[in-house]
Amino acid sequence: MNTTNLITAYYDAFNRGDREAMLSMLTDDVAHDLNQGARETGRDTFRTFLQRMDRCYGEQLRDIVVMVSADGLRAGAEYVVHGEYKVTDEGLPVAQGQRYVLPGGAFFDIRDGKIARVTNYYNLGDWIAQVGGND
Repeated sequence: MNTTNLITAYYDAFNRGDREAMLSMLTDDVAHDLNQGARETGRDTFRTFLQRMDRCYGEQLRDIVVMVSADGLRAGAEYVVHGEYKVTDEGLPVAQGQRYVLPGGAFFDIRDGKIARVTNYYNLGDWIAQVGGND
C-alpha cells in the first residue's frame, strides 16, 4: 500500500469507528504527539488514547487532503473535524453535547509500510470557544 493509500485508509477507518483497523496501520512503537501535549509511545498507549476519545467525543473528519513526500516516508493531512463533545474530558470545559467544527491537521512518519509517528494539530482555543469554555 502506498503512503497516500495508507493515510486515506487510516482516516477511513477513523470515520467508520474501526479502531482495530486504525491500530493495525501503526508500528508497535508508534510515536503519538498530542496537540499541545506530550508524546506518547506505543500501539497500546494509542489504543488507550482512542478509548478516551471515543468516550468523550464523537467525531467525523471531512474534506481530508493528504500530501506525501516524494520518497513516501513522510505525509501530512489537513481536514475539518465535525464533532460532538459527549463527556467531560479531564482539564477541559464541561461537556453538554456541544457541537463543533474545527480545522485540523496531522503529520506522519512512515516505516515499513506503517505509520510510525502521528502528530496532531488543531486550535485548542477555537475549540474551547466553540464548546463554551470562555464563560
